[in-house]
Amino acid sequence: MSVDHEMIPEQSVTNYEVGQDNVQKFGLDIHNPVFPISAGVIILFVAFTLIFPAVAGDFFGWLRPLLTSTFDWLFLIAGNIFVLFCLALIITPLGGVRLGGKDARPDYGYFGWFAMLFAAGMGIGLVFYGVSEPISHYSSAVGGITTENGVRTDWSPLGGAEGETLEARRLGMAATLYHWALHPWAIYAIVALGLAFFSYNWGLPLTIRSVFYPLLGDRVWGWPGHIIDTLAVFATIFGLATSLGFGAEQASAGLNFLFGIPDSTMTNVVLIAVITAVALVSVIAGLDGGVKRLSEINMVLALLLLGFVFLAGPTMDLVRGFFGNTAAYFREIVPLSVPFGREDDNFRQGWTTFYWAWWMSWSPFVGMFIARVSRGRTVREFVTCVLIVPTIVSIIWMTVFGGTALTQTIGGYAGIADAELPVQLFEMLSQIPLSSITSFIGIVLVIVFFVTSSDSGSLVIDTITAGGKLDAPTAQRVFWATFEGLIAIALLLGGGLAALQAAAVATGFPFVILLLILTFSVGKGLIAERKKPFLQNQGAYQAAE
Repeated sequence: MSVDHEMIPEQSVTNYEVGQDNVQKFGLDIHNPVFPISAGVIILFVAFTLIFPAVAGDFFGWLRPLLTSTFDWLFLIAGNIFVLFCLALIITPLGGVRLGGKDARPDYGYFGWFAMLFAAGMGIGLVFYGVSEPISHYSSAVGGITTENGVRTDWSPLGGAEGETLEARRLGMAATLYHWALHPWAIYAIVALGLAFFSYNWGLPLTIRSVFYPLLGDRVWGWPGHIIDTLAVFATIFGLATSLGFGAEQASAGLNFLFGIPDSTMTNVVLIAVITAVALVSVIAGLDGGVKRLSEINMVLALLLLGFVFLAGPTMDLVRGFFGNTAAYFREIVPLSVPFGREDDNFRQGWTTFYWAWWMSWSPFVGMFIARVSRGRTVREFVTCVLIVPTIVSIIWMTVFGGTALTQTIGGYAGIADAELPVQLFEMLSQIPLSSITSFIGIVLVIVFFVTSSDSGSLVIDTITAGGKLDAPTAQRVFWATFEGLIAIALLLGGGLAALQAAAVATGFPFVILLLILTFSVGKGLIAERKKPFLQNQGAYQAAE
């Protein structure tokens, strides 16, 4: 990997100032042409989907299986590359580079930093899939059919465990954790590291195009950079809309479960509209008055619900399960990661490819948030913490919620497995004390995750479309928050859950290629940074000669 050391800015970018080509119109800070192109395409998409929902539904129903069946190998290989790259950064000298320079010190202590890392990543998804995914994989592992030739004819995450309840449970949890542990956080870590490094060490704007500076040079300020940032906007807003749609479906299911409110598309639409309005209030309140305060409320609610289910549920099973699930995950991570030679198409295409596309579409949003709170960390410290701490929290969350549901199911309660995905959390809570209170807290948790995701996401999209500016007008964030809600509504009307998943995969597909190139660029930039002091010293020596 060759490096052009002359491309490294000494202090800051001298031929580009953040926002230099922005145009102030209608209370917006328009970064030509990223804002008008991305906003125009999104407006047309929403209008078309709302006017022709049947056509849109058929299109989404065709699009997702096409992409997942054709490019599943690309997503799986890319996910493995991201994990291996992160591990290489931890064990090689590149991990010694400090974000912000050798004299930089962290802005936040470990506890506050860890809390923000986890809060940034997967809120609605953990609540939505915390019960449903372990149950789905467990049911598939137990219900496998073996032909007379000894080959399974249905899909199974790991190809075993027919009739072996304990092993099926472990396989189901291992398959679940594969989607929520190292691989997704490696995706986030690489994007966040690239943004933080090129912003704090090279003085480039905090936007996705900056990460490609070692490869493109000053061309990142032209059309190549405009295309990169526009793709990042599409990925982020559709990834967020997918999460918001999931959240609305689960909140609607919870309201129906508790209060008998009809669980219909109209209820979902009303929920999205109301919660988007709350998110707009948070946007207007600003970062400290809105996102920060809601995030603190969210963390308290999540910890309370987690702690209560742990204590009221099968506590000793969950304690043993944490260690057993962790061991099963690391034992099976390699078989799960192999993109070829397995018959489990539904697991690989229906689950893994969708998840990887979803995480990749979220990576600009989560990566930028993590980058903004990580100045002063070394690359090794940064990557280790971004990978390990959220992985541990995800294992705990999935063990408590999924493990409790599995214990109930194995014990004979069929309500969870028989329920629709959005209802399964509430079916599990119905079997432990104070179910009405905990179910209500679950609904509130989804709604608050909804609001904070929408608010934070609009802030990130706002930054990208303003060319890296961190203080773009509030009206611009209101615009993006509004359209996040409208996209979620349009997708629900245009195909429901399948349309949400199709949108995540469709925007994640071009972004996976972009992220692979981004990974190479980050490596090139870190190598250049490591060699810079040596070259400077060599130059001083030659001058003295």
